[in-house]
Amino acid sequence: MPFALGPRAISAGYRLFAFDKAGSTNAEAMARARDGERGPAWFVTSEQTAGRGRRQRAWIAPCGNLASSVLEVMDVAPAVAATLGFAFGLAHETALRRVSLEANLRLAGSDQLNYLLKWPNDILVRGQKLCGLLVEAEAVNGGLAVVAGIGTNIVAAPEGTPTPAVSLATLGVHISAEELFGALSDAWVEFRGIWDKGRGFAEIRRLWLERAAGLGERVAINTGAMTVEGTFDTIDETGCLIVRTAEGRLMPVTAGEVYFGAAASVGAA
Repeated sequence: MPFALGPRAISAGYRLFAFDKAGSTNAEAMARARDGERGPAWFVTSEQTAGRGRRQRAWIAPCGNLASSVLEVMDVAPAVAATLGFAFGLAHETALRRVSLEANLRLAGSDQLNYLLKWPNDILVRGQKLCGLLVEAEAVNGGLAVVAGIGTNIVAAPEGTPTPAVSLATLGVHISAEELFGALSDAWVEFRGIWDKGRGFAEIRRLWLERAAGLGERVAINTGAMTVEGTFDTIDETGCLIVRTAEGRLMPVTAGEVYFGAAASVGAA
């Protein structure tokens, strides 16, 4: 079936640009913004050939996976726009729970699926990476173009990733990219409204922490310049991860590779 917006997204005025194949939905959205597109609009494909994750890592979506990006042009500071990623992660986690309800019912009494948000930009299931998120912003005439993109492993997962990856199909969730996208577009309207140009980030932060992977656990973050070790204490009002060190100091981390539990020893090495 073709990609289609959910009813809430349609009512909220979102438009849809769907592609049989695309290099990068984030790049497509930002290029349109530079050419005058003001959104709000979704850019989506089930086959992405030149996607990017954090630190310019390749994120390829083979046919049947989902690559989707939403474009919002708004009048906010870049630091505020960066917190939009937490709302986007919540929207995707909500969509995943809604479409995988049937699979969870089949798994009753066993290890049911639990989607967790890993700071700063992943969604994990059973410790494996299911989704990767990337938020980009650029000044355009009329405001700040913010593009939030996410790649979801529906039928296949990449190999050799820093965190082992998994697909929904492997987990027993047999849905289409089109079905998940419809749920995501509606969930986004909900969490975009809560976020409210950053004014509602306190509530987004609370909801995100309820779904956070590794909260209260041992953590090591490799920032590139140093490794910060301790316990994942919280995220602050700007979205920084706060590490409580062995000495009891609270250290904010703005970016880095995050390792929890036993993997923290490897990440710290």
